[in-house]
Amino acid sequence: MNSALTILQERGFVQQCSDIEALSALMDTEPVTFYVGCDPTGPSLHIGHMVPFFALRHLRDAGHVGIALLGGGTARIGDPSGKSETRKMISYEAIDANAELFRTQLDRFVGFDGKTSYTANNKDWLANLNYIEFLREIGRHFSVNRMLSFEAYRMRMETGLSFIEFNYQLLQSYDFLELYRRHGCRLQIGGDDQWGNIVAGIELIRRVEGKEVYGLTFPLVTTSDGKKMGKTEKGALFLDPTMTSPYEFFQYWRNVTDDDVLRFLLMFSFLPVEECRRLADPTGNINQAKERLAWEITALIHGNEEADKALAGAKAAFGGGGDLSAMPTVQLARPRFTEGYPIFDLFVDAGLCPSKSEVRRLVQQGGALVGDTVWKDEKLAVSESMLSDEGTLILRAGKKRFVRVVC
Repeated sequence: MNSALTILQERGFVQQCSDIEALSALMDTEPVTFYVGCDPTGPSLHIGHMVPFFALRHLRDAGHVGIALLGGGTARIGDPSGKSETRKMISYEAIDANAELFRTQLDRFVGFDGKTSYTANNKDWLANLNYIEFLREIGRHFSVNRMLSFEAYRMRMETGLSFIEFNYQLLQSYDFLELYRRHGCRLQIGGDDQWGNIVAGIELIRRVEGKEVYGLTFPLVTTSDGKKMGKTEKGALFLDPTMTSPYEFFQYWRNVTDDDVLRFLLMFSFLPVEECRRLADPTGNINQAKERLAWEITALIHGNEEADKALAGAKAAFGGGGDLSAMPTVQLARPRFTEGYPIFDLFVDAGLCPSKSEVRRLVQQGGALVGDTVWKDEKLAVSESMLSDEGTLILRAGKKRFVRVVC
C-alpha cells in the first residue's frame, strides 16, 4: 500500500475508494493531483467541512498536489446530498463573499503556495455555461436510473427533489472533468455522502476522455454516542471566531467523551500515531489527553496564542489555576447587583441561557452556580456582596459552560 494511503488508513480517514490498488500504484509512480470541494453556502466553514482538508494536508505532505475547489458555481444550486430538504437560495453576491471567507480560512489552515496546494473556483467554468450545449455534451452520458440508485437521491425522493437539485450531480462531475483537463487532476476526495457524485465524475471522465481517475471518501464523523460530530448547544462548531469563540471551540474538544479521544486525536491533529495512542491510553490521564486534543486543534484553527489563552481560561474555570482573564468575559452594570440581580436576568444577560425558562430549568436541576454556590432559590437575587474585590464573579451553567462577569 502506498505510504500516503497507509497514513490515511491508520488515522481513520478511508471509507470507500473506487480502486485503491490502482490508486496506490499510481501514487507510487508519480505525484497525484487531487481535489476536494466545498460550497460557500454560509459565511464560515465549520468543523464538519474540515475532515477532507486534514486529509489534504497529509496527502500534500506525502508529495501530492491538492486543490481546494470553492463551489462559487455549484452553490448557486445547492447539493441535495445529506439534506432532507432543498437548500435556501442565496444571492450571487453573498456566495462570492462567502467564497472569499472560505478561501481565507482554508489558507490559514492549509497554507496555499500555488504549487503543492492551491484554490480554484468552479464559478469560472459553470457560471456562463450554455445549457443546451452542456446537455448535448455532458448530460447525454448520465442515466437517470443510475442517478436514482445512489443513496443521496433515493433519500430525497421520499421528501421531494427539485429539478434544479437533480442537475447537481452533472455539475460536480463536470468539475472533475474540468480539473482533469486544466490541472491533470486524477483523484477526488470528500465525505462519504459525496460517493455518488464522485463515482459519476469518474464515469464521465472515462466516457469523455477515456482515462481512469479515482475517488476516495472519508467517514461522516459521529461521536461515540451516535451524534453528529461538531454540533454544540448553539449549533455548528464554526471556524469564524465571531461565530464560535476560540474558548468555546477549545471547550468542545476538551469535553468529548473518553471513547472519542483517540479517534479525534488521529483525525484532527498531526501528532504521530504512536503519540496519539500513548496519550489516549485508558490507563493514563485521559483528561490530560483531552486537553492536548483541544489545544492541538484550536492551535491549528486559531493559532497557538488563542489555544494558550483558551487552555488558561479552562484551567481557571475548572479550578486548576490558570488565568481568569482568559475565560469568556461579559461586562454587566454594577448597579444591577447593588439593587439585587434576579437570577433569571443575570444568566440571560451573561449569555449562558437563551431564555428565563431555561434558567428556571437549570436552577431546578442544580446546574446554576454563582461563584462556588449552587443556586437553589429562583426567587433570590444575586447581591453585590457576591462580587470579588475587583468586581468580578464567575457563573457556571452545568459542567461545561462558564463566564466571568466583570462589573
